[in-house]
Amino acid sequence: MPRSRRVGGTTVASIANNLKRPEPKALATTLEALTARFGNRLVTSQAVREQHGHTTTWLANQPPDGVVFAQETADIQDVVRICAANRVPVIAFGTGTSLEGQVNAPAGGICIDMRDMNQILEVHSEDLDCVIQPGVTRKALNENLRDQGLFFPIDPGADASLGGMASTRASGTNAVRYGTMRDNVLALKVVRADGEIIKTGTRAKKSSAGYDLTHLFVGAEGTLGIISELTIKLRGIPETMAAASCSFATVAGACQATILAIQTGIPVARIELLNEAQVRACNSYSKLTLPETPLLLLEFHGSEAEVAEQSRNFHEIALECGGGDFSWTTKPEDRTRLWQARHDAYWSVKSMRPGSDVAATDVCVPISKLAECVAATEEDLARLGLLAPIVGHVGDGNFHCSMVCDRNDANEVARAEDFMHRLAQRAQAMGGTCTGEHGIGQGKQKYMQAELGSEALDAMRALKKALDPDNIFNPGKILPPA
Repeated sequence: MPRSRRVGGTTVASIANNLKRPEPKALATTLEALTARFGNRLVTSQAVREQHGHTTTWLANQPPDGVVFAQETADIQDVVRICAANRVPVIAFGTGTSLEGQVNAPAGGICIDMRDMNQILEVHSEDLDCVIQPGVTRKALNENLRDQGLFFPIDPGADASLGGMASTRASGTNAVRYGTMRDNVLALKVVRADGEIIKTGTRAKKSSAGYDLTHLFVGAEGTLGIISELTIKLRGIPETMAAASCSFATVAGACQATILAIQTGIPVARIELLNEAQVRACNSYSKLTLPETPLLLLEFHGSEAEVAEQSRNFHEIALECGGGDFSWTTKPEDRTRLWQARHDAYWSVKSMRPGSDVAATDVCVPISKLAECVAATEEDLARLGLLAPIVGHVGDGNFHCSMVCDRNDANEVARAEDFMHRLAQRAQAMGGTCTGEHGIGQGKQKYMQAELGSEALDAMRALKKALDPDNIFNPGKILPPA
């Protein structure tokens, strides 16, 4: 059994023990009612249940008691009503790519798998928006939109579901230009704790009508309700897209070039930092020949003339900051190869020590603190004798460490956990956050008090109590024990 990560002086496992599991009779009644309603779309086999617990991180897999494969909003409503009547937890599941235990079931309960709710319901090309079910994945949506000259820009790397991306407030490589999920969701339909539907907004591009419920549910990680429909913004596919790479002698130089590019208004679509260790991993795994020094990968969008100008302007900045080898290309196959290597960063790190585990963690700091934070992080890794290549969406101050660790080596595990704890505290001390895009889930609950304070946590608990009085929606996530 994998070790449980520590959370605020206790372990994730002990937090799970503090959650009240359903009474056996209540659970049996729930499963009986769900079987009657869904037939073989309710699955209780051990293998399928474990597939719907979280295994992407170091957190122990905590499977639900059953999995319902929903096909329409009415299915979600019926699951919630049946579970609410018996006070049985409900956990929403997209593709399972979240990184902080968001889909674990520490108190048991029923998982609602959204994979079959994958319909694109409406596309309004003239208004640049569409209405979709939550199980639609990022790649499937963009494949459908391509012939209309449109795309959805949020790209977290994994082919995640849009419902899951909204629930974790995902962002990714394009966030520096196009924003995060928070900026690209216009409206939601959400199933509340009594099984009824909340409509949070309209297709209008802005509104002053009442509380901003849309953004209350975006990032709530399924703890306040279950998203059954999304209305999201679209963009026109740029006339020209160019990918570029630029090597630097130091991480500080790469970060300074990033800061100057943002400050001078170059509309960079993507700007990603890879430290020396990450470049080495990508070269080996993706068969590239990039210089094994700190590297920025960039992408520019616009007309042919605009892209050329953006590339020239960035090159001038890079030279001022100690940048060396700089190249850019508009060939689709070259762009794809470069960005695929970036998206394969996790797997490239995993291949560095076959048989070892990899845990990805992220922080975000004000961009002026980025170089200092990355440099201090690299020093910490060297001091602790750890391997954790760094890659980051540095245009908005967000970076990731992929920690490689032998889980059977207690000393190495202790050093790795110490490093991740220090990283989160370092970011917070610099005016940043313990997570830029991975979310809180179970793994980062212990940092909420220091980051937001008890008053904010009390307000969150009051919202949770008001919208989910029996704590059936994804219990044990985000909010630390009071």
